[in-house]
Amino acid sequence: MSSSSHRVFRAPGRVNLIGEHTDYNDGFVMPVAINFSTRIDLLPIPERRIEIYSESFHEQVVFELDNPPSKAIGHWSDYPVGVASMLLKAGYELSGARLSIQSDVPIGSGLSSSAALEVATAYALTKASNLNIERAELAKLCRKAENEFVGARVGIMDQFISLFGEKDKALLLDCRSLQFELLPLATDAQLVICNTMVKHALASSAYNERRMQCEEGVERLSSVLPSVKALRDVTTTQLEQYKNLLREVVYRRCRHIITENERVLAAGEALEQSNLDRLGELMNQSHESLRDDFEVSCEELDLMVNLARGIDGVFGARMTGGGFGGCTVNLVARDKADNFKSLVAAAYQKATGIAPEIYVCNAVQGAEEI
Repeated sequence: MSSSSHRVFRAPGRVNLIGEHTDYNDGFVMPVAINFSTRIDLLPIPERRIEIYSESFHEQVVFELDNPPSKAIGHWSDYPVGVASMLLKAGYELSGARLSIQSDVPIGSGLSSSAALEVATAYALTKASNLNIERAELAKLCRKAENEFVGARVGIMDQFISLFGEKDKALLLDCRSLQFELLPLATDAQLVICNTMVKHALASSAYNERRMQCEEGVERLSSVLPSVKALRDVTTTQLEQYKNLLREVVYRRCRHIITENERVLAAGEALEQSNLDRLGELMNQSHESLRDDFEVSCEELDLMVNLARGIDGVFGARMTGGGFGGCTVNLVARDKADNFKSLVAAAYQKATGIAPEIYVCNAVQGAEEI
């Protein structure tokens, strides 16, 4: 696109340092925006339509602004189209535009390629249409696009961090109030993401099942604790006191969420004190809880975590994202990161026959115009 009026926008993917499956339970999460992003080249056009071209898929989708699609078609375009559709539904006046999308966020790896695409689209369309929408509002609209248009019952974390991320910072977010705090990441540590390159088919059905089990826990516990609206309102003591009201499996699901919220808040304190040993310990505990209580890990994730923990310079390792494959996140001493990368890759490939992808990441700025 060569035109003086063409503009370029980007929005990053993310890794979640700690706080898994807590977002849809009104809890606490600690994501980091990472240096993999979706980039959109936008050219205004006089016609009242949006043309979207994906460089990854070599496909174009076009729709009229006065007659936007009302439902998903099970295609990559559902994400940008859903965002445009939600903006229009919310009463925002969009201008015609031609969008060309490029992304280096690995798809299907749990690094939130979908949220990066949603946020980049929302940010580009609103800026090009001279709309002044607050970032928190944009995050909610992008989440709505994924919930109501695409049909995925996700929490708000991914869209939020893609908008509010900052260089060299992790973001501690309260998913209920949307209040957040940006915490400095220690300069002597590096985030290394290991992609197992596997994705087990039961991920989405198991995700919905976990949500229902959490909701069952809330329903049961609120019968004796009327102030409980979500699992974030329950303490460990209360859970133990009333565990006889819960099926064993529901008790374990609840225990993961409640202890994970405690770990996120403790991780925030550890970051403030630059206490990497403590942060690593909390990450390790988080993995155990996800594996045993929430049961969303898998053989490959457990293997990747165990290999990582045996390597010099590793503070902590855990699965990150929804589970059943995808990635692990590792906190590694900066001067040991390259060594870690080659050792873990070789050991994982030897054990599984699969060559993993390993990304040494930095925390970056959220959505912006370049």
